[in-house]
Amino acid sequence: MRDTPQLELTNFITILADKIGPGRLSHYLYRLEPVIFSLIMVLVISIVAYAVARKPALVPGRLQSIAELLAGGLDGFVCGILGPRGRRFTPFIGTLFIYILFMNLSGIIPFMKSSTSSWSTTLALALCVFFYLQYTAIKELGFSGYIYHLLGKPKGIIAASVVIPLLMLFIEIVTQFVRPVSLSLRLRSNIWGDDMLLAVLAGFGIKGLPLLLFNMFLAILASLVQAAVFCLLTTIYFALALEHEEVQAP
Repeated sequence: MRDTPQLELTNFITILADKIGPGRLSHYLYRLEPVIFSLIMVLVISIVAYAVARKPALVPGRLQSIAELLAGGLDGFVCGILGPRGRRFTPFIGTLFIYILFMNLSGIIPFMKSSTSSWSTTLALALCVFFYLQYTAIKELGFSGYIYHLLGKPKGIIAASVVIPLLMLFIEIVTQFVRPVSLSLRLRSNIWGDDMLLAVLAGFGIKGLPLLLFNMFLAILASLVQAAVFCLLTTIYFALALEHEEVQAP
C-alpha cells in the first residue's frame, strides 16, 4: 500500500500494486508511477510520429495533415516571439508542447494518470529548459557576453557605479534559478488540481456524472492551455536571454 494515501482516480499501476500487496515491489511501483506513465506517453508519441512519417505524400492524408498543421502552428508560435531565427528552437519547444499535452490528457483516460500531476516530472521538464537556455545563451553571447547581459549591459556612469550592475547580476541569478521552480509548480499544481477534482466527482457515482463529464471537458481545455503556457514562458525566457539582434529577422 501507499506510504501516504492520496485522493486520485484509480489507475492500472495502483491496481497492480494492490494486487501484489505490501512489499518492496509495490512500493517501487507507487514511486515510479510518474516515470511509467511518462514513458507510456513517449511510446504513444513515437508510434504516432512513426505512422505520420512512414509514408509522407504530396497529397497528405488526414493524419499527415493534422501533423503538418500542428507543426506549422508551433513554428508560427515560436517564430512569432523569437523571429525567423527562432525557428531552430521550434523542435525543442514543439516537442515540449506535444509531450506535455499528451501527459496532461492521459489523466482523463480510464486507468491512466497525468504524470504532470507529479512535481518530479514537471521539475525535470523545467530543468531541461533551464540547462538548454543557459547553454544557448553562453553559446550565442559567449561567457563574458552572457555575464554582461546579466549585469544589465551597464554603460557610462551606471557601469562606473559597480553597485547597480552587481545588484542587477544578483537579481538575474536569483531569477534564473527561480524560473524552473515556478515553471514546474505552475504546471504541476494546475494538472494536480484537475485530477483531484475529477477524483472527487467520480466518488459521487451516477449522481455526479453530469458534473464529471462537464469537468472532463474543462480538463481537456486546461491541459491544452497549461501546455501552451509552459511553452509560451519557455519561448519568452529564450527571447529575454538572447541579444535583441539575435531574435530579429536578418
